Amino acid sequence: MQPAEYSAAFAPGLTCPRYPAPADVAAHRGKGVVQRYNVYRNNVTVSLIHALADIYPAVQRITGAEFFRAMARFHLRATPPTSPLLFDYGRDFPAFIAAYEYAQALPWLADVARIERAWLDAYHAADRPALGAGALAAVDPALLADLRFEPHPAARIVRSRYPAVAIFTQHKTEGAAPPPQSHGAEDALISRPGMDVIVSRLPAGGAAFLGNLLAGAPLGTAAAAAFDEAPSFDLSANLAGMVSAGVLTALQPGD
Repeated sequence: MQPAEYSAAFAPGLTCPRYPAPADVAAHRGKGVVQRYNVYRNNVTVSLIHALADIYPAVQRITGAEFFRAMARFHLRATPPTSPLLFDYGRDFPAFIAAYEYAQALPWLADVARIERAWLDAYHAADRPALGAGALAAVDPALLADLRFEPHPAARIVRSRYPAVAIFTQHKTEGAAPPPQSHGAEDALISRPGMDVIVSRLPAGGAAFLGNLLAGAPLGTAAAAAFDEAPSFDLSANLAGMVSAGVLTALQPGD
């Protein structure tokens, strides 16, 4: 049997306890095939649960380790890894949490998980120099509305109907967490202006504004979307905040 064929026969049962041991697996010195295969099965399960715990530490602190391990076990059986890189595993975990029966009492938990996933992706994103604070000052005001920006590879937005940023912040490190100071919707900006990933709360209209800029829309279109969502939107303050957060890297004049 070729290596690829052997792997295809050996791997499926590692995340499915009902899957029988492969027929072509042999055990040395008379030891049982099923028992030895179950060792691999257990090692894979434990490794993937640990990987999810490393990726989603705030979620585990919120739920407790026992609840998290049970939830992670159900997830890995439903969604086995497709990449050899452990940090790449668990991209579907936030969606799984949102549908997980026993997590329904924590409706904001999936959004906290989305922030954690975005944090990890921002951490591993490519480096690129951020746009300087004086770059906009050199642009003719008549051309600003058609101006487009190149986003930093680390920039991410997570929108939530819940105070997900506050909850994430309270549980991102070990120790007793204070009660949330916010109870309304919060949109998260995940950025990496230097070496460290930063999670901050966007002001009203900020997610619509930045989301359009990151998608390649001109400044005028992005501003209009922000004002439609939040009439009190402060364009100058938000644009300065985006530059300070390092989420933009270059200017592209309009056509």
